[in-house]
Amino acid sequence: MITLDTPPQHTPEPAPPARWRMPWATAGVALLAVIGVLAILYPSTASWFSQYNQSKVVEGLDSVVDEGPPARLMNELDEARAYNDALVGGELGTGALLDPSSNVPTSDGVSPGGFDYNELLRATNDGVMARLRIPAIKVDLPIYHGTSDDVLAKGVGHLEGTSLPVGGLSQHSVLTAHRGLPEASLFNDLNKLAIGDTFTIEVFGEVLTYQVNSTQTILPDETQSLLPEYGEDLVTLVTCTPLGINTHRYLVTGERILPTPAADIAAAGTRPDIPGFPWWALSLGGVVVTYAAIIVIAGRPKKTDKPMDDARSPRA
Repeated sequence: MITLDTPPQHTPEPAPPARWRMPWATAGVALLAVIGVLAILYPSTASWFSQYNQSKVVEGLDSVVDEGPPARLMNELDEARAYNDALVGGELGTGALLDPSSNVPTSDGVSPGGFDYNELLRATNDGVMARLRIPAIKVDLPIYHGTSDDVLAKGVGHLEGTSLPVGGLSQHSVLTAHRGLPEASLFNDLNKLAIGDTFTIEVFGEVLTYQVNSTQTILPDETQSLLPEYGEDLVTLVTCTPLGINTHRYLVTGERILPTPAADIAAAGTRPDIPGFPWWALSLGGVVVTYAAIIVIAGRPKKTDKPMDDARSPRA
């Protein structure tokens, strides 16, 4: 029997394992999409952090009031009322101007002799005097002295030259805040307040509730509605309108409710529930996870067909 020798088979060298590679083109396109999403999320994210900081300021204000002895709190309120009486009784003009060249009201009033405006109702070192709550539009903000740009970037400003917000007959306080800031909501929804809605001011242990009795859009030179009215206890909230154009002023005026509703007294000093859960964080997390998944999948090695087995010679 003759046996044909089978030629030795050639065993191919194993191909090096495929490795994950960074998909630079895909990563660049996906990154542009992520940047676009982040730009969309920015206003809500920045607003959340702004409201969070404002809530911390309000908490600090409440703790100062809680720790203050009643005699000190009453003395602060008495000085503020004396200031208001001197302001209304003196010849200080209207107290408020709606300057067409400014986004907020300005003051033509000056502090009456013997008073230092910035030291009255000064609860904190950065000039916080009170807390404004407007439940209908979910506003819970600190009230600061003055209407400087720095003040209005972080809360509500009290217009110097108008009554301090401690209530009283023939008093009219003017509080103002911005609309349309990309990083803070502030008075964005002030135009949604309706006649009959209420807002409260918590100041040095006292709670003042006001019911909206008028809303109006006026030209900057129409200041009559900001004057004190004999026998009335008023607060006017002011912002600019139309949003982003700011040619007019939007006014919401409230009249004091007496006695103060029990529910508002019970709610005084409670922890702010604004801004609430940061839903933007879920969106941000989803964007990051999606971006990472796209990069990982795109960088995986491509599957190739397995090489065919070498042919074997037949045996005789």
